[in-house]
Amino acid sequence: MNDLLRNILLGISLAAPIRPAGLAVIQNGLRGGFLRAFLTGLGVTLADTTYLLLVYFGLSGFISLPWVKILIWSMGALVLIYLGFNSLRGAFRRVDLDKNILPVARNPLLAGYLVNISNPIAVVWWLGVFGSLLGTADQDVSRASALLGSATILVGILLWHTTVSLMTHWGKRILNEKMVQVISGIAGFVLILFGLRFAWYAIATIF
Repeated sequence: MNDLLRNILLGISLAAPIRPAGLAVIQNGLRGGFLRAFLTGLGVTLADTTYLLLVYFGLSGFISLPWVKILIWSMGALVLIYLGFNSLRGAFRRVDLDKNILPVARNPLLAGYLVNISNPIAVVWWLGVFGSLLGTADQDVSRASALLGSATILVGILLWHTTVSLMTHWGKRILNEKMVQVISGIAGFVLILFGLRFAWYAIATIF
């Protein structure tokens, strides 16, 4: 249960910083209400699901090798700490909610999928972080079980986008620039903590 809650928190922390995918959810919500925002967030989550499956089938065969674990844990730590510091910087930066990230689309689900699947940092994130989670899985747990457990990250991502979609229903009176900055700061701190955790795993394996 603790692992599931941890992964959901990690998913929320990944989705919370305002990057192109998150901003697309907000803008579609402000333009078309809850349903458009939710479908955009669902598209973003489906893109993350695609990356998760690609990484899983590419790594599951040799993830148990010690040097592979060290490499992936190190990559996961670097990616999370990098994203965390970027998110903390975002807490002190002005966020323009009116800036167009993607045009108004007839299919917000597809729009959300495309804006996230084209983000190069997404594949790096999933390679480092999901690979790290596979590497830390108990040896008695099957890779399929580890996949299902790690998929709860997606629950956190979708939960966050659903919450944002509800907030956009009431417009900028709730989801304003100040709130976005606070969210970015909290998410950045959590991402750095997860990054340090993976770095510790890598150091412990080396020594």
